[in-house]
Amino acid sequence: MNIKEKIIKSQHILFDQDLSGDIDTSLFDPVVLQQRDAITGKAMGRGVTYFFNHAPHHLVLRHYRRGGLVAKISDDRYIWQGLSQTRAWQEWHLLAKLHALGLPVPQPFAALVSHQGLFYRADIITVLIADVIPLGEKLKHAPLETGDWENIGKTIRTFHNNSVFHADLNAHNILLTKDKVFLTDFDKGKILPINTQWQQDNLQRLHRSLKKQQSLNPGFHFNETDWEILQNAYKGV
Repeated sequence: MNIKEKIIKSQHILFDQDLSGDIDTSLFDPVVLQQRDAITGKAMGRGVTYFFNHAPHHLVLRHYRRGGLVAKISDDRYIWQGLSQTRAWQEWHLLAKLHALGLPVPQPFAALVSHQGLFYRADIITVLIADVIPLGEKLKHAPLETGDWENIGKTIRTFHNNSVFHADLNAHNILLTKDKVFLTDFDKGKILPINTQWQQDNLQRLHRSLKKQQSLNPGFHFNETDWEILQNAYKGV
């Protein structure tokens, strides 16, 4: 990995030159990407996530947006406390570290921080993981096999054994392929001393997310037996 930073006026770009070559801010602009006919898809969440091609890569662009009540004041501006404290910089570097460890996460491609006075806006680009479906979407249509729940539990355990705290472990941030489980969206994620309290908090956050999806989606394929299988695999039982 050959990590580079560049500044264009008040915009800071972080990227892996071995992966991306030299880049500019146009890769972070959905309007420009649309004009290039590069966008291949979109996903709606707190904002719009864009999937696009940038030969030879298939990439994912996410703009950082606030949630909760503060979003009514400003949905995408954050207080500037220095570049290293921005959410994009921290998530990009965390993903780079986790990817280097061989953990199943999206590979970081580039990040952009636009600094204006007391505030900043930010974006992150990661390499698309092919043929994945979010856990929550999968369960809307079909149940998981026992082995799938076991793989999810084992995957979370692997992250916890590597001291990785995921700040928002939920049914949307667990991605499933045919034979592998990935975790995504490490905004506000951290490396923390191993501690059963935050580890259990992570698990309970996921449990609440699954139960919420169950209440919102009739026929959602989740029950407490599934959760027990996940927990037993997490514990190595």
